[in-house]
Amino acid sequence: MEPISAAEIRRRIERDNPWWAPKAPKIPEADHPRRVYFNPFKSLALNFEIRRATILLGPRRVGKTYMIKQLIHEAIESGIDPRAILYASIDAPVYSRISLEKFLDFFPEGLGPRRVVIFDEIQYLRDWEVHLKDLVDNFPETKFIASGSAAAALRLKSKESGAGRFSDFMLPPLTFYEFLSFLGEDERLISETAPNTYAARDLDKLNERFVDYLNFGGYPEAVLNPQVRENADQFIKNDIIDKVLLKDLPSLYGISEIQELNKLFSFLAYNAGKEASLENICQESGLAKQTIKKYIEYLESAFLIIKLSTVDDNCKTMKRERNFKIYLNNPSMRAALFAPVMLTEPEKIGHLAESAIFSQWQHAPSFRQLRYARWRNEGEVDIVYLGLPDEKPSWIGEIKWSDRLTTDFGDETRSMKALLQRHAGISSAFFTTKTYTKSFALENRTVTVYPSALYCYTVGRNITSRLDQPAQMVPATSTEKP
Repeated sequence: MEPISAAEIRRRIERDNPWWAPKAPKIPEADHPRRVYFNPFKSLALNFEIRRATILLGPRRVGKTYMIKQLIHEAIESGIDPRAILYASIDAPVYSRISLEKFLDFFPEGLGPRRVVIFDEIQYLRDWEVHLKDLVDNFPETKFIASGSAAAALRLKSKESGAGRFSDFMLPPLTFYEFLSFLGEDERLISETAPNTYAARDLDKLNERFVDYLNFGGYPEAVLNPQVRENADQFIKNDIIDKVLLKDLPSLYGISEIQELNKLFSFLAYNAGKEASLENICQESGLAKQTIKKYIEYLESAFLIIKLSTVDDNCKTMKRERNFKIYLNNPSMRAALFAPVMLTEPEKIGHLAESAIFSQWQHAPSFRQLRYARWRNEGEVDIVYLGLPDEKPSWIGEIKWSDRLTTDFGDETRSMKALLQRHAGISSAFFTTKTYTKSFALENRTVTVYPSALYCYTVGRNITSRLDQPAQMVPATSTEKP
């Protein structure tokens, strides 16, 4: 068997780094909208004073490679020699047998030590963390950037072997705020009535766009490209879900029963937003409890699902977790697996709206403090925020896609009222609807009422407006407000 030649590798590298040419064309991604994460990412990734590699983590197709190409454009615009920037996608077959350090040999001659090296999809290289750490130590004037789609596997290795050498940067799916901005409809549909407070100019149209967001809105490419949007089910299922289930997870975790994993994910996606337990999933899927538990951890690591833990009416975490909720990390995945939801399907939209709102909250460092409350006599509250450091409830919320609050106020607010009566430390609460907006008093607290679409927008915009470099690197301990 003939090995891949150095000349073949060089041709691929030169093709992937067109900015090395004397009359290089403009990088196409430079003209596309920036995600709200771009500036803090750039500040971290191009800071030559920090001797760390930046590890860009996130699901497939949320814009990691786009953001890297935009970073390259701005690095060149800032005065960095284009020939001193090397980009390589590690999953390319031509790179299958070369080490990370070997890539440095392919830089053009005559460069100084100040360089930028980018390894895309680095999780496909065995022991990448050991080799990258060595590069950071041995080439202090070179900035190393790596990206990957399997967050948990990458983060674990980053912490184990890259302590003090790597900075993780998370890139979640598009927020509803970004979705409207990419469509150019943000200012037309939303007005800012006070700092961090927003109102809908056209609530009917906003609700229509919210349903669009549920169906395809988490992926920048689907938002910006009409052809991709028209075939969103194929784009999301074949190019994202199937690659994760059939390629990423089996290769990273050695999964042999791929169909079992696929079946479990389909079941969880169809029932997203509903309460589940290992027992009922076991009965429905036929899988062993330990297998289910393991697969759920894998699906979380690949950014396919969000697992939300429960507390009782004392807001204490159960010693033995019996029940939990599964949300889709990106609600658009359900439409790709089954069928798009319509405005005329309120029950389906209701569960997906919960997924969408939790998807916005995952942009906050305090996301790990969210729970839902469930207790006997069918009491349930959708969101309970446990403040730090005492982990006592500080605010709560109910997520609905209906206006039944106006006709069945007692039934709709019964669980919220019970929790407010029991916990004097809960300072505020919110309640979402389809169109109703009038706030009300309950147990001497003001319950703010939002249409679900507006609340989803508000959370996404307010959380991402506070993005900064430290918040991306270190979990915050301050209490978030709803």
